[in-house]
Amino acid sequence: MTTARDLAIVALDVTAAKPVGQGDLSLALAGAEVFDLLDAHALVLDGDRILPSAPSPTGDRLLDEAAETLVRQEPYESVEDWLWRRGRGQSSAYVDDLERTGLTTRQRGRRITLRTGRPELVDSAARRQAEERWAAGEPVLVALAAAAGIGDEPAGELADETATVLAAVGDAVMELEAVRQRKAIEDAAFDNVWRGY
Repeated sequence: MTTARDLAIVALDVTAAKPVGQGDLSLALAGAEVFDLLDAHALVLDGDRILPSAPSPTGDRLLDEAAETLVRQEPYESVEDWLWRRGRGQSSAYVDDLERTGLTTRQRGRRITLRTGRPELVDSAARRQAEERWAAGEPVLVALAAAAGIGDEPAGELADETATVLAAVGDAVMELEAVRQRKAIEDAAFDNVWRGY
């Protein structure tokens, strides 16, 4: 299993009690893919730049797709640019992939064949592995989850590469929140203008 998939599983497991923003989770999942691609030797980091290495299949469909989308020309892509580009729609992509691979199920209506309800994790080895990593407080998984609004930041120092990616994820999530707040203010101002007429 990958860190990204484990993060998606943890998010589904935990969100039953507290909803997680899809945008925040998508950015964290894109960050998790950077860690997974580092582990697979599909990329290296040069400061905050992602330099692709020789592609090699990882056996994970979404991770292989991520590796194929690495920018392969100088000046290469920054981690932040990767998060915004790759993160778009990632939470939905991972939830759909978990369902496609049989790791989640949805309740279906009696007469309606459309998917309804929230996806629910099934008992599986993948779920147990994600839960074990989460319970053990695996620093990267916990830090990515915290960036997505799940749990608290892990204590302790992290390696430079790890800190670079996690800082970019944290900055992107804060930027997304600033955009949300700005939009809420603009929407409220617009509503007030129309109420005056």
